[in-house]
Amino acid sequence: MATGNDKKAARAARDRARVYEARQRFHDGVISRRRRDNLIAGVGGGLLLIAIVAGQTAYFTVGAGAPSPSPSPSVSPTPDAPSPSVSAPPPSTPDPAPSTPSATPSATAPGAAR
Repeated sequence: MATGNDKKAARAARDRARVYEARQRFHDGVISRRRRDNLIAGVGGGLLLIAIVAGQTAYFTVGAGAPSPSPSPSVSPTPDAPSPSVSAPPPSTPDPAPSTPSATPSATAPGAAR
């Protein structure tokens, strides 16, 4: 016949085992949540860095930070080369042909057919 102390000890052992399992499950849940949070933070941080680098690249190559185009330096004669003393006159252009009146009647001419 079991005494009352045996029943109390068995109940206390069951309670300790139940609390121990609950703590293990809680601890495993905390570890998995931290792992998931670290993964999400790592992926988010990586995407943020990629976005920052892409934004800076776009700003300095295409946007307002792009260098303005400067005129290319003109070719000037070197001091060793002789410079021409007389410049050639510009080529003359032929005179434009005189305008001739049009052979077709205008719409406002008197007697024009409508």
